[in-house]
Amino acid sequence: MQNLTQADGGSVSEIRLEPKKMNLTDWIGALGVSLILLAYFLNVMKIVSTDRLVFILLNLVGASLACLASVLINYSPFIVLEGAWTIVSLIALRKFLGNRRVENGNR
Repeated sequence: MQNLTQADGGSVSEIRLEPKKMNLTDWIGALGVSLILLAYFLNVMKIVSTDRLVFILLNLVGASLACLASVLINYSPFIVLEGAWTIVSLIALRKFLGNRRVENGNR
């Protein structure tokens, strides 16, 4: 630990220089946001379009995991964000599956 000192000699705060070990919640959140970022990267690079199942599932699973991690650390802003992302991804999945049924019914 290192103490910072003000000009008047008073201590400002303590800084821990040791890296924090990741716990299970950290790993869940990291996996979730990694999946979301992978979906974004694949889309931006024009490897996967937004109407593909892999894109939808990467977002759905990623947002669900990130939301779970946010719930576990009780961080409301990201619970709302990732919860909304999960709901939108579920709607996209439902639309995707509905379109496949229509296509299969027309054969």
